[in-house]
Amino acid sequence: MKTALNKTERGFHTRSINSNGSWNMNSALSLINMPILQYSDEIRNPVLMIHGEKAHSRYFSEDAFKKLKGGNKELLVIRDASPVDLYDNPEKIPFDRIAEFYRNNLR
Repeated sequence: MKTALNKTERGFHTRSINSNGSWNMNSALSLINMPILQYSDEIRNPVLMIHGEKAHSRYFSEDAFKKLKGGNKELLVIRDASPVDLYDNPEKIPFDRIAEFYRNNLR
């Protein structure tokens, strides 16, 4: 199967706009119209945020994390990981930390 540049075979589809070098101009409209971080300080539930160190959007998680209240929050930045690594590279995915977070916070 032919895949687009920097795409995995698992995530590729010939009719997908994002798989073929195009972009859907109105795909981000809901995010543009809703300031999603505006209410993040109201979250009181346990939160585990996992981000790759090399991700271009890492600042977004860091900003959101700063606004969260409570002591049951964790920002886990995976060293030398890109966003794709956290989907496709089992060696980079922190399964043990995820399991520990769930064991400690979901009762």
